[in-house]
Amino acid sequence: MTKIDTQEKLRAIYGAPLEVAVSKCLSALDPHCKHFIDLAPFAVISSADSNGDADVSPRGDGPGFIKVLDDNTILMPDRPGNNRVDTLANIVENPKVGMLFFVPGINETLRVNGVAEIRTDPELLALFADTPKPPVTVIKVTVEEAFLHCAKSLMRSKLWDASAQIDRKTLPTLGKMIKDQTSANFEVGTQEEADKYFAASIAERG
Repeated sequence: MTKIDTQEKLRAIYGAPLEVAVSKCLSALDPHCKHFIDLAPFAVISSADSNGDADVSPRGDGPGFIKVLDDNTILMPDRPGNNRVDTLANIVENPKVGMLFFVPGINETLRVNGVAEIRTDPELLALFADTPKPPVTVIKVTVEEAFLHCAKSLMRSKLWDASAQIDRKTLPTLGKMIKDQTSANFEVGTQEEADKYFAASIAERG
């Protein structure tokens, strides 16, 4: 088995990228990127701490919950949660982030890379005041790269295809899985109590 540990070895296998794959990368958000973000009810954000230990976090709400401030600035609300704040802690140490935006029914995705900072400016928080759960902070991302990603991965996965959906009963409940994985009792004993605990916790945090 050969380890690929240099750029030269990597390119020897894959060759040069297609010209369009390079040229489509923008340094700011154009109207198509902005429209995509406005339609997206779901995104993931990747981050890493100062040691390079990586993390990725899902974020979701109504379409357009992540706001475009201008061609190079987007705002992501950080609402009350479980207080792990993995993404925020990483941003404090290493502001580089990557984001991936999804629109239900659309197989293309939008990738955005940039530099993030955590803000508590009243005028930024006020932009999200109309939501049931106002954010505690706002993640402000200065866009450095933005580009549309082709549909292949979502088409292959059939992500939006109802016939490919898995019956929820295929997996145990969240309460069951976490109760099995941890020694914490969450102040509950039975499986039914564990399920109720997590359901109430999710409902409370919205």
